[in-house]
Amino acid sequence: MPATKLNNHRVEKPWGRHDLAPLFDDQPVDAPAVGEIWYDDPAGKPRELLVKYLFTSERLSVQVHPDDAAAQARGYPRGKDEAWIVLSAEPNSTIALGLTETMEEDAVRAAALDGSIEGKLYWKPVKAGDVIYSPARTIHAIGAGLQVVEIQQNLDLTYRFYDYRSARELHLDEAMAVSDFGPFAGNPEPREISPGRTIFAERQKFVLERWTVAGRFMIAPGSATVWILPIEGQAAIDGAPVGLGDAIIVEGSAEIDIAPGSMIYVAYPGFRVLEGMLGSEARSALASS
Repeated sequence: MPATKLNNHRVEKPWGRHDLAPLFDDQPVDAPAVGEIWYDDPAGKPRELLVKYLFTSERLSVQVHPDDAAAQARGYPRGKDEAWIVLSAEPNSTIALGLTETMEEDAVRAAALDGSIEGKLYWKPVKAGDVIYSPARTIHAIGAGLQVVEIQQNLDLTYRFYDYRSARELHLDEAMAVSDFGPFAGNPEPREISPGRTIFAERQKFVLERWTVAGRFMIAPGSATVWILPIEGQAAIDGAPVGLGDAIIVEGSAEIDIAPGSMIYVAYPGFRVLEGMLGSEARSALASS
């Protein structure tokens, strides 16, 4: 089958939340808070990308992830670039990306040790609909009051600089070795390559698109594996309904039906956009929508 629905499981976190709607049922009030929802291949097949949903009630640790070279030097298959799609945000929600100014390594280490690194970060205000691509080596922290989709290279390796005096383990030496000590370079402006098909990330470790068109389309990704993530509206792949909050991987050609008013995010490994992923039937549907 070219399309596979991924399993998901909830991960309890002290910084998580009980309100998970509208994509998921709320966590019972007498149960621990949920911080993450992870998606896994039902056959246990290793994948290049990993999808999570994050639910935050407080700031997460100041952290960094290694790039491919640093991770592979330690025996891992790849590094960890990641992207965040903000689904909802409280009025003052922020995400920290890079430092406010370039700093010497010794100054960064001292700031991590005394906690002042929290104030050295650039805390970017965010709102629903924002999309951020964060390359490996970027010092960052997810803020409070957020529901976020996280798409990342599939590596569960995080080095923490600082965690607000909690008892969790820090990894200062490792974090220092794989970090950039300056401001975040930012992301290019999104570009629309066809009506309702917008590119948010490319020429990185993976491509991230958003589809907002309605109609019946043929997905033809060639040899690539494509992650399909509906967050608004209704859709079906090869005739099977796809629920909001589902994650579907497509390997080979598949037909997708998208209802009016829907929003779907699409991700796949690789440096370049698959310009021809939407086949001739898709272009006809776009022209008539």
